[in-house]
Amino acid sequence: MAENLAFVAMTSGRLYALFLLARALLKTIFKRFWGGGVSGLSLFEANFEAEHLSKVDAAERALLPTFSRCIACGLCNRGDGARMAESQGAYPGTMALMLASSRSLPDFPAASEALAWITDDELAEKERICPARVPMRRVAAFIRARA
Repeated sequence: MAENLAFVAMTSGRLYALFLLARALLKTIFKRFWGGGVSGLSLFEANFEAEHLSKVDAAERALLPTFSRCIACGLCNRGDGARMAESQGAYPGTMALMLASSRSLPDFPAASEALAWITDDELAEKERICPARVPMRRVAAFIRARA
């Protein structure tokens, strides 16, 4: 008797699963042919707009790996002490910008505010001493454009 109940429970569970799959399939087909609202890239943008995530084009995608070259050696932080103190925490130092902010699109608004404390000429000087050859001015331009 227990075996029969187990068989019935298993069979009804499978039937219910098949029902759910069939319903999902029909719903998907209906949406494809008669429109089902927002999908694809527009759905992605709607879902992640609050986090400041957006699409990147092919040229930007090619640049992104160069932004993550930083090895956290700290050489680019030379001369940042006064700038960090004057900013009262808004400027975390060049290395922090290159390490964290350049790798996280949601951090771009804060990173953009921090970049107001350093000029492109100063970033060019820091690029020259960077052993990993991080393109700091390109990182800054990318952040400013996305913030």
